[in-house]
Amino acid sequence: MSRVDAAALPAASKTATQENFPVATLLLPASKRATIMAYYHFARHADDIADSATLPPEEKVAGLDALDAGLQGRENSPVVALAIAYRQAVDGDPGLIEHAAQLLHAFRRDAVRDYCEDWGDLMTYCRYSAAPVGRFLLDLHGESHDTFAPGDALCAALQVLNHLQDCGKDHAELKRVYIPRDWLLAAGLTNRVLEKKASPPELRAVIDRMLDATDGLIELARPLPGMIKDLRLRLQTSVTLKVAEALSKRLRTGDPLAERVKLGRIDTAGVFISGILHGLMA
Repeated sequence: MSRVDAAALPAASKTATQENFPVATLLLPASKRATIMAYYHFARHADDIADSATLPPEEKVAGLDALDAGLQGRENSPVVALAIAYRQAVDGDPGLIEHAAQLLHAFRRDAVRDYCEDWGDLMTYCRYSAAPVGRFLLDLHGESHDTFAPGDALCAALQVLNHLQDCGKDHAELKRVYIPRDWLLAAGLTNRVLEKKASPPELRAVIDRMLDATDGLIELARPLPGMIKDLRLRLQTSVTLKVAEALSKRLRTGDPLAERVKLGRIDTAGVFISGILHGLMA
């Protein structure tokens, strides 16, 4: 089997502070932070394999398969060190290992496919690219699996918002489009519209359609903080929900082709405070 040399890969494309997802923030217990970071570094390494500009698709898939083997204890070489480190961090717990393995389905898809057919196809992608992050955190904190459905909705919302933030960059650098293809075609558009410096009205309408659907996901996620027993995770989840709400509103007026639409410092502070207050009352 072809192997990917970890040392030959570029540095991680994102740091923990650039994620929409909660990654070992100070709100989460220090006792769990090392395990969370082990998950994060595994996920980021797998993502970088899928996003490599130099590896052909078959080598990307082989590298991801090797990581899967490392997670399952079938591979023990330096090339899968981050998979082994995560397996050790969770003491071989099958459920927590599965939450990492699920991510690999999305990364394998990214290695060989560059589009989403429709909204349902995008949601299937999010089930593997985003939902495992939330399920990992919920399981790590011993929460009921009743939290999985609203957690999946929140993670999917965050993923779609991230795709919209990076839609121009993803097309330019990865030749990958996460905007539903049928919605683009219905608006008379092709992927070439993402090469523009500003969004034309037709693309703006598609973006707003995606935001409408994303707001529906956020609505499904609203009960989640009140369902979480662990105070720290509840507070983090509440803040994350507020982040999703604020980003959706910002993308209503911001143009992701003209600039990366993100929250400013004042916005972030407001989101954090309102999230904490909401979490304490949940």
